[in-house]
Amino acid sequence: MEQTSHLWLYFLMVFGVIVLPGMDMAFVLASALSGGRRTGAYAVAGIVFGGLCHTAAGALGFGLVFKLLPGLVNAMLVIGSLYIAWIGVSLLRVKVVGAADSPDSPAMSVMSRWATFRRAALTCLMNPKAYLFMFAIFPQFLRAEYGPVWVQALALAAITAVTQIAVYGSLAFTAGSAQGWLAARPMAGVWLARTAGAMLLVGAAITLWGVVQLGI
Repeated sequence: MEQTSHLWLYFLMVFGVIVLPGMDMAFVLASALSGGRRTGAYAVAGIVFGGLCHTAAGALGFGLVFKLLPGLVNAMLVIGSLYIAWIGVSLLRVKVVGAADSPDSPAMSVMSRWATFRRAALTCLMNPKAYLFMFAIFPQFLRAEYGPVWVQALALAAITAVTQIAVYGSLAFTAGSAQGWLAARPMAGVWLARTAGAMLLVGAAITLWGVVQLGI
């Protein structure tokens, strides 16, 4: 029992980070609103894949590398912020939402679905909040006295992935189901997409400001 009690604390911390509106949530919301539940599902899958990459990096000790080379952290935060800002600008320029793909329509090509997956994965991988969590908090839950580190890392990765699927999956399903309502109110969908874009821009701006304050 003692060896697993800290997992509850990890879950609570991960859940708190995931439900807090941010870049990943905004991307899933925008994807589901524009392409329906299927597109939203691919976005969730991409976010989960990115989360697994972050977990692997935390388990392999990449945090030590970034601690020794703080300039590398700042560079990645800047690159990530600029990428997120680019997505945000794209959403702000949206003029039509949900006109082509309904949740049950096969109209969306496989290529566009994988494009959504790749963009979602990159959004998660470039998310500064995820880096700060994985390199500052994640290593504290890997304890030698609790057994093989790789087993612990797998358990933490599973908790992260399941939580992401539950939270973002619910959001994607709800937003995707609203396509019928949005079809009758196209401007409502446009403004929701633009709101998601604004959220991404604000997140990118806050991160860039933090980097400037800390100095590159």
